[in-house]
Amino acid sequence: MALTVAGEHLTVDFAGTAEAVRGNLNTVPAVVESAVAYGVRCMALAMLGADLPMNEGAYAPITVMIPEGCLLNPRPPHAVAAGNVETSQRITDVVLGALAQALPALMPAASQGTMNNFTFGGRGLDGRPFAYYETMGGGIGAGPTADGGDGLHAHMSNTLNTPVEALEFSYPLRVRRYALRRGSGGRGLHRGGEGLVREVQFLVPVAATITSERRSAGGVWVAGGGGGGVWAECAGGGGWG
Repeated sequence: MALTVAGEHLTVDFAGTAEAVRGNLNTVPAVVESAVAYGVRCMALAMLGADLPMNEGAYAPITVMIPEGCLLNPRPPHAVAAGNVETSQRITDVVLGALAQALPALMPAASQGTMNNFTFGGRGLDGRPFAYYETMGGGIGAGPTADGGDGLHAHMSNTLNTPVEALEFSYPLRVRRYALRRGSGGRGLHRGGEGLVREVQFLVPVAATITSERRSAGGVWVAGGGGGGVWAECAGGGGWG
C-alpha cells in the first residue's frame, strides 16, 4: 500500500495486494474505504484534538484505489465473511503504520489486530438448540506518550463483551476465568496493552469455532518497541520504543 499526500488530497493505493484467496478472508471495497476513513479520523483526532464529522465532505479529499480481483476487491463468488471482522483490522494496521512514518510523534503502535470471533452451538439440557457469537478484546498499542489500553476491543470491532453472569444464565456453560493476561503487552518506553484470557467450560457437547489472527506473531511495533504476545485466547498490543 502507498499513501500519498498532495496538497489537500490524500490517495491510498492498494496496488500490489495479493490476489483473492479461496477462504473467507477476502473483503469488499466498502470495508477497505471504511478502514481508511477510520485511520484518517484517528490522525485528525491526534492532530487537531477534534473528530472529523461523518459526512461526504470529510471524505471528499480521500481517494482509495483497489485493484480488481485482489484480496480487497474480489470477484464473485469469493467468500468475504471474515473480511469485515478480520481483514478490516489488518487494513487499519497498515494505514496507521503508514501514518506513523509521517507522524511518529502522534500515531500508536499496532493493537491486537483481530476481533477474536468465538462462536459455539449445541443443544441445552432441555434439548432446545442454542447458538452464540461474541468477539473478545485484547491489547491496544502504546503511543508515543502513554501505555496502551488493556483488554479492550480495538479499532474496527465496535463491540462490547457479554457479562459473565448473563452468559452463564443464558447458556449451559461456566466461565472459569476472565482476566487480563499479564506480561502480554509489547515492551518499550511505553508498554503495549495487555491481552485477555477467557476460559469457558461447557456443560453439554458443543461445536465451537474461533476466527482470529495474531496467533504466530504479535502486533507490529514502532520506534524500536517490542511486539505483543500471542496465545490461543488473546493477543497483546505492540509497544513504543
